[in-house]
Amino acid sequence: MLNLLSRRPSVCSGISRRGLLQAGGAGLFGLNVAQLLQAEDATPDRKPRAKSVIFLFLFGGPSQLETFDMKPAATAKVRGPYSAIASRSPDLKICELLGRCAAISDKFAVVRTMSHAYNDHSGGGHYIQTGKRWQIPVGGGFNATPQDWPSIGSVVEYLAQNRSSGSVASDGDKSRSGLPSYVVLPNSLGKIQTYSVRLKRPGEYAGWLGRGYDPVTTSIDKKNDTDNPYFRDCADSELTFQIDGLISPEAVTLDRIQRRQSLLAQFDQQLRQLDQQKTLSAYDRYQQRALALVASERTRNALDLRQESAAMRDRYGRHLFGQSTLMARRLVEARVRYVTVHWDCPDGYSWDSHANSKDVGQHLIPGLDQTLSALLLDLEDRGLLDETLVVCLGEMGRTPTANANWGRDHWSTLFPAVVAGAGVRGGLVLGQTDKDAAYAVTPPYKPEDLAATVYHALGINPELRLPDSLGRPVALLEDATPILELFGAS
Repeated sequence: MLNLLSRRPSVCSGISRRGLLQAGGAGLFGLNVAQLLQAEDATPDRKPRAKSVIFLFLFGGPSQLETFDMKPAATAKVRGPYSAIASRSPDLKICELLGRCAAISDKFAVVRTMSHAYNDHSGGGHYIQTGKRWQIPVGGGFNATPQDWPSIGSVVEYLAQNRSSGSVASDGDKSRSGLPSYVVLPNSLGKIQTYSVRLKRPGEYAGWLGRGYDPVTTSIDKKNDTDNPYFRDCADSELTFQIDGLISPEAVTLDRIQRRQSLLAQFDQQLRQLDQQKTLSAYDRYQQRALALVASERTRNALDLRQESAAMRDRYGRHLFGQSTLMARRLVEARVRYVTVHWDCPDGYSWDSHANSKDVGQHLIPGLDQTLSALLLDLEDRGLLDETLVVCLGEMGRTPTANANWGRDHWSTLFPAVVAGAGVRGGLVLGQTDKDAAYAVTPPYKPEDLAATVYHALGINPELRLPDSLGRPVALLEDATPILELFGAS
């Protein structure tokens, strides 16, 4: 079995799993390290704008008409219950409940005309996080599959792992020792949408690239099926941010790891049941990453929110989204390259506001206002905003006309994205929409374009080709153009 005492397990073919891992790192699917690095560096900008990305994903779909595309001149049925206020951006009228963001709108840009034709939560979530339309038809499924496209974060993890498998690590790789490149907080998407049935929404995983490039995900549960930890203050006893499937931060010591032989034995038993060497290699990568994390003092420090002052924690909001976003800042400060923070739907609705406009006004928009503004100001105060790309959006918008219960239904035709940091031009508003915030009147931006923008900021060529499950090179993105208007001069 695999342990920390240098025993050498092997697979049924007689090849050690460590050897298989090293072989995979040296030439995975026929691409060697030099080729990967050459492909990654072949970006038009050459020098990355961003060292890290914080991706704030508002799952369910916030309404454009209650956030960043207010239409005060529209009919009452369209404009909604909230007034528009001025911001520091001349072209941006913002919801009155986003007052903190309005006061710092010169620090972020708004893309008003995001659009796609996959009017479904799971598929939309896959599309936004990968830049690729989900292969499952609309309404055909809820859960991730091994055939899904790799998330942006998984591509970042893939390139980092293959870079670090070379003979010489960069200074950045050394400073990140023990930490992954891709982390998801506070849970895998869908895990707490119900208490009894745990969904696994697509979009955040490595898919056909291999489980070894999945995110390291933390795990925080809710109290019962009616609990919504995004709508209330969370106690420290809840905010453990333990690594999903492993042990809590309090138990992360080498002696405790050595006493958890049964956990490792369970990993090994699963590995022995796998037939294909590619899958075996992926599990081996995943296991070794997990073990490196629980053995890392850097991990223990990064995942310990108690090191933050009470004032800072209050500033972000003591609800789950606020504390998870503060954790994301801690992780990028520790040199994690890509962190996704989900605002999920543990009550079944939340941002999917078909009939709960009261929650929109009492919890959702005020919580977003508090946390997003705190993050941008905190990053700026720490000198991290110039090197951290912040992206905040949902997978869709809401219908311009309200329904009978004064909620809004699904509308992927038009929705906004907030983008900040890493050279993004603060105060910029891109895209024009019609009088009801229903359709774009300037060419809309697709999820492919957003993904290409993130890759561009990270210095990864959006035209990079990766090997699929059969080893065939496939384009990372297709029909994608980075939104270069977002950025100032290099």
